[in-house]
Amino acid sequence: MTDGTLSEADGLRLPPGFRVVGFQRVGSTNDEAKQLARQGAAEGTVVWALRQESGRGRRGRAWSSPEGNLYSSTILRPRRSPAETAQLSFVAALAVADMAERLLPAGSGVGCKWPNDVLVRGRKLSGILLESEPGADGAVDWLVLGVGINVRHHPDLAEYAATSLASEGAEDVPLTVALEVYAACLAHWYGLWAGGGFPAIRDAWLARAVGLGGPVTVRLAREAVRGVFADLDMDGVLLLDPEDGTGRRRIAAGDVFFGSAPASPAEG
Repeated sequence: MTDGTLSEADGLRLPPGFRVVGFQRVGSTNDEAKQLARQGAAEGTVVWALRQESGRGRRGRAWSSPEGNLYSSTILRPRRSPAETAQLSFVAALAVADMAERLLPAGSGVGCKWPNDVLVRGRKLSGILLESEPGADGAVDWLVLGVGINVRHHPDLAEYAATSLASEGAEDVPLTVALEVYAACLAHWYGLWAGGGFPAIRDAWLARAVGLGGPVTVRLAREAVRGVFADLDMDGVLLLDPEDGTGRRRIAAGDVFFGSAPASPAEG
């Protein structure tokens, strides 16, 4: 479901190779971008909508999408293995963090939370969702990088405190400016990853990592593990030193809570 094209998409100042397809309203920018990707849309095509009717985040969670925030999905064609392209969640987090730092007052406390959240003063600013499709050779044919950024509004989340750029001091930022800055930051970090792989991305992410070296609880599908967030592996896996002394664990997917407060395992 789409509703009207956006005249605001005309005249945007975007990095080379980027173009925007804008809508007043869609079901999901990721769904629109996936359809365009299957039809052969070029890398750098960005689907932007003022409102989503069925936005979603990781693990199918609903993502509140009122008008006034930035909802975009970018088509990328990295031609890498699925494991490598999963690293693009860190690329996206760095792009959002850079965008926030450019638009917010100095010293706003922007950080990255594993695996792909961006926090401002400990509160969640954005959501990131990667969806991809393999080619005949097993490499990823295309990847859609969906990003929702709270510009003017933020939801009341049950598990995490949320915030917006407006709440943190960046009031009256036009969505066109937010999109231009985000696209420029994404082009920078994606180019760095495409040219040199994950090491530089990992270093930059660790420099912004919230909770590194401190106590965390990681909620997995059927258990919650407490320990110290020790490091990030070279493939983006969280390295945890459990408090029970059972030896370092590699965690590829989970929800991180800071401190050692109990966290109930997710159903499943």
